[in-house]
Amino acid sequence: MTKFLHTMIRVTDPEATIRFFKLIGLEEVRRFDSEQGRFTLIFLAAPGQAGIAEVELTHNWDPEDYTGGRNFGHLAYRVDNVYETCQRLMDAGVTINRPPRDGHMAFVRSPDGISVELLQDGHLDPAEPWASMPNTGVW
Repeated sequence: MTKFLHTMIRVTDPEATIRFFKLIGLEEVRRFDSEQGRFTLIFLAAPGQAGIAEVELTHNWDPEDYTGGRNFGHLAYRVDNVYETCQRLMDAGVTINRPPRDGHMAFVRSPDGISVELLQDGHLDPAEPWASMPNTGVW
């Protein structure tokens, strides 16, 4: 079973963006700050939709201009088996931009260049060819 998790957008002013989405009816459901990565993740959802369909706001602490659609980040889906899903995609000619080396997360791109994150519920044991496969592009 595949489950939609969230859509990610990069924001320059998190509080203004949260105020905007509150006007639509979304609420902040959780937040994560990464000192090491220098970013904050803020998840928003409509009432009763937390964990079902969320918007992830990514605020990178270092200033960056987002041009050419770079502020849209990715779609995210939970899959039953990240290795099997990536193999099925690879067999169909899809490039795995960020392989599931950790048995948990991978990134692929749609034919139109939209980044799609695939997340395993939990972690699978590392397995080849994934464990040693390098990143092949921007994810």
